[in-house]
Amino acid sequence: MNHENADSRPDGRPDRVRDCLALALDVDDLVAATRLARSLVGHFRVAKVGLELYTAAGPEAVGALADLGYDVFCDLKLHDIPTTVARAARVAGELGVSYLTAHAAGGAEMLRAGAEGLAAGASGPAGLLAVTVLTSEAQAAATRDRVAQRMELAAEAGAAGVVCAAPDLTATRHVRPELLRAVPGIRLPDDSLDDQRRVASPVQALAAGADLLVVGRPVTRAEDPVEAAERLHDSLRQQDPETAT
Repeated sequence: MNHENADSRPDGRPDRVRDCLALALDVDDLVAATRLARSLVGHFRVAKVGLELYTAAGPEAVGALADLGYDVFCDLKLHDIPTTVARAARVAGELGVSYLTAHAAGGAEMLRAGAEGLAAGASGPAGLLAVTVLTSEAQAAATRDRVAQRMELAAEAGAAGVVCAAPDLTATRHVRPELLRAVPGIRLPDDSLDDQRRVASPVQALAAGADLLVVGRPVTRAEDPVEAAERLHDSLRQQDPETAT
């Protein structure tokens, strides 16, 4: 796990929990997203801008979150001809995103174009994440085979990491371990599954090999988002003595 951007705790050690958390701002209003992000910046290192927020606010959303101190995860799932993806990725890099998604189903040439375009536009560290299989798809052995194949494809194309469901991690732990594993579908105990099919608790996902947990509705739709974020942190610190205060 990369801790270079982690805030320090009072004892000078990196905040390992905050470092591995991404806040999914799946809303259609930049004012609401910014308000949430500002209140939770102490709990999350990364803020994810998905299709809903990007469609509503465009590049302004990236700048607003970066200004708050977040590494911005732009989850656009690019899937087009290589030239188009390369140009779009270059623009995303110029905006200052730290992570950008493209769908692995687009193939190696498209992923490579996206990775190269992002690097050409970025002025700092930025990585392309290849989306393997959506967490809304039902679990099956064939799904994990596809995830493994797409991890290989992503690594060969120069992607920095992949997006995959937590249940796929254990079976693919040995596949391209150098890739960052970003995992959506994170749920706290008693949370609704909503439209997700393959989910896991934060502790389960980290134990299976996740590097970045993408957490949205369990925090953003909670009656008290800050309290929900604190519960999330507590659940992870209880499992890792290095994170305990």
